[in-house]
Amino acid sequence: LRHLATEHWTLKRKFPQRSLQAIEQAIRDAEASHAGEIRFAVEAALELHQLLRGLSARERAIEVFSLLRVWDTEHNNGVLIYLLLADRDVEIVADRGIHRQVGVESWEEICRDMEAAFREGRFETGALAGIRAVSAQLERYYPASAERRDELPNAPVIL
Repeated sequence: LRHLATEHWTLKRKFPQRSLQAIEQAIRDAEASHAGEIRFAVEAALELHQLLRGLSARERAIEVFSLLRVWDTEHNNGVLIYLLLADRDVEIVADRGIHRQVGVESWEEICRDMEAAFREGRFETGALAGIRAVSAQLERYYPASAERRDELPNAPVIL
């Protein structure tokens, strides 16, 4: 029922333009310190056909990971932070290169911290903290190099 009651305009209230700009800048700044790629996507709710299929937030995040081509990085070190607003559910999908290094537990901890902030209504703060936490993992395993190039867009994606 939360999905049917969550309207798309809710996204603009939770993530106004200034928050989206802050998220984009945080990703840009974070990526200057490592060779990884971060994408941030937020979706108000799943559509009725997705709900009837029993699509989970995790499955949707994997679809979005593919749709946004986060997997398409030279070193397989792209990371998607996906928020399904209706459920306040955060999913992190990491490409095989970085996932192999970090593991499920660390990603889950970042998700839970973000979800706690979102439950308190601190959407921009939670998003920025999540970006910093993901970036810390990428810095550890993929430090910045002289030939660093930005492979994916930094702007958050509103679905």
